Amino acid sequence: MHIETLKVFCDLVDTQSFSLAAERNFVTQSAVSQQIRTLEDKFQRRLLERVRGRREVRLTPAGEVFYRECKNVLVSFDNLQESMRSLIGTISGTVKVATVYSVGLHELPAKVREFMSKFPNAKIDLEYSRTTRVVRDVLGGVVELGVLAFPEPRRGLTVVQMPSDRLVVICPPDHEFAERQQIKAKELKGRDFVHFERDVPTRKATDKILKTYGVDVRKVAEFDNIETIKRAVEVGFGLAIVPHLSVMDEEKNKQLAIIQLAEKEWVRPVGVIYRSDRTLSIAAKKFVQLLESK
Repeated sequence: MHIETLKVFCDLVDTQSFSLAAERNFVTQSAVSQQIRTLEDKFQRRLLERVRGRREVRLTPAGEVFYRECKNVLVSFDNLQESMRSLIGTISGTVKVATVYSVGLHELPAKVREFMSKFPNAKIDLEYSRTTRVVRDVLGGVVELGVLAFPEPRRGLTVVQMPSDRLVVICPPDHEFAERQQIKAKELKGRDFVHFERDVPTRKATDKILKTYGVDVRKVAEFDNIETIKRAVEVGFGLAIVPHLSVMDEEKNKQLAIIQLAEKEWVRPVGVIYRSDRTLSIAAKKFVQLLESK
């Protein structure tokens, strides 16, 4: 039995897809099926069940135990490789990171470039997703790190805080607010607004703060993507509240006007999450250290 076979099994469980598991391991789907059968023959236990009428696979009780221990073996093997590489002073390997669009597109690129400059033998593999998926992928071992806004304490996860960002109001350059340097929450009452979708943490925080100040706004549209929100505001749909770092290019190019919010509550915390029961690779530890520094 090879370590690669254990990885194929875990990838199949994590992705719920024979094709994705095959793609990740550079083998055919039939090879994935064959390796699963080999494992079941070796241990004389059924490890997986196909769900009739659906494309997912489900772990049997024996499969649950096997999956958990396989993950431990793979982590130990990664640690072994890291330890051997560290003997010659080389930090290498790939750090898989899942992040949300607003952070990944506007806050991580500079950090990734700095990391690659310091550790040219290492690589950051970024995946973009929604907050719930980022958390699920970290807990499931699909990625090593997650980077998201408003990270919430959760059993099984360690949270490392990164520098926070301010939330700001954005509007078209010809809007009546465009020349303002600062605005109070109460002045937004009754205004047309472009929102993040309701399950996005920044939207939840924005709704909570507006409610605290007794402010109701008129929802014109909701989007799950920061770039779509910016374009909607740019063409005049309404105002929006977004992280400052995500609109600095538009401010510089005079595509959007940015107005600071007066109240102290308009802060967006950002953090790195990873599984508390896993030892991070040396490369991942270095990346986390870089992310938490200003």
